[in-house]
Amino acid sequence: MPDIVVMFFLLGLLAGIVKSDLNIPKAAYDTLSLLLMLTIGLKGGMALYGNLRWSLLPELLAVAALGALIPIVLMPVLRRLVRLSPADSASIAAHYGSVSAGTFAVALAFAEGRNMPIGAEVTLYLVMMELPAIMVAIALYRRHKGSDSGEALQGIWHETLTNRGVILLAGGAVIGACTAPW
Repeated sequence: MPDIVVMFFLLGLLAGIVKSDLNIPKAAYDTLSLLLMLTIGLKGGMALYGNLRWSLLPELLAVAALGALIPIVLMPVLRRLVRLSPADSASIAAHYGSVSAGTFAVALAFAEGRNMPIGAEVTLYLVMMELPAIMVAIALYRRHKGSDSGEALQGIWHETLTNRGVILLAGGAVIGACTAPW
């Protein structure tokens, strides 16, 4: 039986291909996005309950390094070869360095629908790529603008850590890890 999440993804893809006038209202889109990120974090945290171990640290650091490295490599390419503005280059670099929660949810549902073993730590990987990718892209953009002071760095930390996606993913994972099993 096909997975419902994958089927809805394909429906959205088809609507885009045929240039449908399908439009989800912004309020509904925002609500669904918030619920999706919170659910992913909560589900991952519940799966991690009792499974957190120090042996995950090298994996988490490697994932975080990858999240930081992608924007560092991609931003100059986008600036020089594609000739995008600094803001557009930083934005695209951050998107490629981080992980789309929607794509993550579809891939997870697809794998689970086929009984593929998925480690509980994959949600942590999502969060660990998100944070450095956003921070590095913002830092690169601000450096390009000339605002490279310690105060600017503090602003980057604040902007990244208070991002709604980061709060919902990380917060959901912490809540799930602390409260499971139900």
